[in-house]
This record gives sequence, C-alpha cells and structure tokens, in this order.
Amino acid sequence: MKALYWEPPKPDELRALGFSPEDFPPPECEVWPENWPPLALYARFATQWRAGSSGVYGLDYSVFFHELDRMALERDAYDEMMASLHVIEQAALQELRKE
Repeated sequence: MKALYWEPPKPDELRALGFSPEDFPPPECEVWPENWPPLALYARFATQWRAGSSGVYGLDYSVFFHELDRMALERDAYDEMMASLHVIEQAALQELRKE
C-alpha cells in the first residue's frame, strides 16, 4: 500500500543534501497472486472515500458491495474479498494520515 501513496523527495531538498532524484527510485513491492483481486477492486474505486471535516475516515462500502454483488462471488470468496478490503483500507488510512 505504501507504494501506491509514495511521493518522491523534493528536488530542492535533495540537491541541498547532495542527492539527485535518481537516488530515490519509486519503491517496488511484490503482490502475491491471491492479493491481486482485492487490490484491483480497491484500485478501481480508490476515490470512493467517506470524508468529514477531519479528512477521510473510511471507504464508501456501498460502492464495493454493489461491485461485489455484480461479481457473483461465492459466500466465502465474498467474505475474503471484504476482509482483504478492510486490510487495504486500514493501510491506506495510515499512509493518508501521515504528514
């Protein structure tokens, strides 16, 4: 999840320290095959956050429920996809709340 929200260091800051942007390539992360379906689902609807005066606080699950229903998953697969989505949501919230 961190790789999705990674921001490169600012060039001015790098130059002041004697580095260049090439010294900080984007992070690479391996995604296991069983994690691709929930990650792809999240990526499709990654803009569907609920937000309040303090910023985002969770995903709008009605959008995900609708899409999962359209996928006609077996009950166990549906539950597994939702559990994975909760993990992704929590990791994304941690990254989004960093300053």
